[in-house]
Amino acid sequence: MEIWINPACSKCRSAISLLDAEGAEYTVRRYLEDVPSEDEIREVLDRLGLEPWDITRTQEAAAKELGLKEWARDDTSRERWIAALAAHPKLIQRPIITADDGSALVARTDDAVQEALSRK
Repeated sequence: MEIWINPACSKCRSAISLLDAEGAEYTVRRYLEDVPSEDEIREVLDRLGLEPWDITRTQEAAAKELGLKEWARDDTSRERWIAALAAHPKLIQRPIITADDGSALVARTDDAVQEALSRK
């Protein structure tokens, strides 16, 4: 499994601690340094079963500068959202775990991390 993290994020550090405590094998992706491409974001969204606006941190300064709260949330706007996430990775909700079974989830709680562990 892979976990997308921002090391400054307490939820990310908590998820890593839990994965370590469970002895999980995983790869860390510091997505602010190793920025996901638009295709990678599309793939993760498909695995999550979510839309780009569902994983966007709309309270970030970049979101406010872009006016994301006013952007349409529909099929015609989907690519615009994905492009914004790729251009401004800080807008991506974290941590995201991609499980070995092909699924993914936003692991902001211990329960979500446990769910990822159960999907081995």
